[in-house]
Amino acid sequence: MVRKQDGRLEPFAPEKIAAGVSSALAGRPVQERAVAVLVSEIESRAQAYGGPVPTAEIGQWVLEALRPLDEVAYLRFASVYKEFEGASDFEKEMAALEDPS
Repeated sequence: MVRKQDGRLEPFAPEKIAAGVSSALAGRPVQERAVAVLVSEIESRAQAYGGPVPTAEIGQWVLEALRPLDEVAYLRFASVYKEFEGASDFEKEMAALEDPS
């Protein structure tokens, strides 16, 4: 189960993760198989979580998985997930990407 920001519970829907990731990866040189693996890994983490998973946690997992896969897709997903409001938000996130720690 997934706990939405407003407190509602709904079943985990891997197709929602796949849609968000595919949207972030649009036009990028990443194979569909990589998306399937990413979604499967997120689904496994959700099942192992031990209770309703907050959507914020799922979003973080997706970002962690996208970062090494494709930095452009990571930034696209982060811009929606973190609700970027301007170029400075992109600059901060790009600086964080360049930080090896």
